Amino acid sequence: MRSKKPLLKASPSGSFRPTLIVVLVAVVAAATVVLQANLSAKQTSSSTAKPAPADQCVLKNDITYTCYKNELTTAVNRVGPEQATAIVKAQYEKVPYVKTQCHQLMHAIGRAALIKHGDLGQTYVHGDHFCASGYFHGASEEIIKEKGADYIVQKADSVCDTFAKSRPYALDHYNCVHGLGHGFMEAQDGELFRSLQACDSLTGSWQQSSCYSGVFMQNIMIAQSPDESINHTSRYLKTDDPMYPCDAVEAKYKSGCYIIQTSWALQQVGYDYTKVFGLCDAVNETNLRVICYQSLGRDVSGAQLNDINKVISTCNLGGTPEARSNCFIGAAKDFVYTFHSDKQANGLCAKLPVDTKPTCDSTVKDYYATFK
Repeated sequence: MRSKKPLLKASPSGSFRPTLIVVLVAVVAAATVVLQANLSAKQTSSSTAKPAPADQCVLKNDITYTCYKNELTTAVNRVGPEQATAIVKAQYEKVPYVKTQCHQLMHAIGRAALIKHGDLGQTYVHGDHFCASGYFHGASEEIIKEKGADYIVQKADSVCDTFAKSRPYALDHYNCVHGLGHGFMEAQDGELFRSLQACDSLTGSWQQSSCYSGVFMQNIMIAQSPDESINHTSRYLKTDDPMYPCDAVEAKYKSGCYIIQTSWALQQVGYDYTKVFGLCDAVNETNLRVICYQSLGRDVSGAQLNDINKVISTCNLGGTPEARSNCFIGAAKDFVYTFHSDKQANGLCAKLPVDTKPTCDSTVKDYYATFK
């Protein structure tokens, strides 16, 4: 399975905004200033990258996370994060493991880059959004390890000011507050309920719910990480109840849970999509059921590597028009996020049934606008 991607949620103004993975940001005040001053430089950093170094893991026939983490960390230290990212990009279509674990490999680059530069703002300048912004996620996780949950709670409302002031509710703003959820889980040793309560320290329902989704995503990432060196046991996942903890948390937390939980459910039922459609069917509240179907659509797109025909045939396993149409919508959002473009998503929408196409088209248009 390829890494999970964002879905959408409505901002307070009613327009669609991103609502799943991405960047883990906990910034000290000085780093925030540097970050704001260098946003334009970040946009052009990838254009000056040199040809990718040789992939030592392929040469050694050691296709493991440990090998790639070591190789990419070495590349960051010797030639910089851009060159390490170039290795991943060059091998993305050549080595299946790199494609399926791309987000986690970008985490490793981001962590190494933060250690190298020692400053989150400077680390961002050298970053790349390739593979669901994993670079930024890893960089911020590394700094959060040093600061701890109490620091993040105290700074919660100021840490994302750069993005809130420049483009509120756009992708970078979402990435920041969503990332705080990852950070709370990281700093509190996977304690899900404490982490959700920490998200409540943020002001604003949009900010809080974006943070909640980061908490639930990190809960699953604990179990699904390819890193052979970590404990993969989450205290808040059940093999015999694939929708836990969504069915156990308070109502205000549920949407943030259902927007990611299908990734865990699929693993528990051997990637039987019909069974997971059934689990979503059983969600009583309409809005949560819709979120569940869209989450599944994101997972379908990831598993089928954005192959339009395969995505359509898999989403058609849904037993109701509601299930199928929302699966398509979730997949279309994933297309936009994967390619940072509307071209491929529009290609998907064009092949959908006439009753679904207009909603798909408008969703893609609104979502892609947050990337500009």
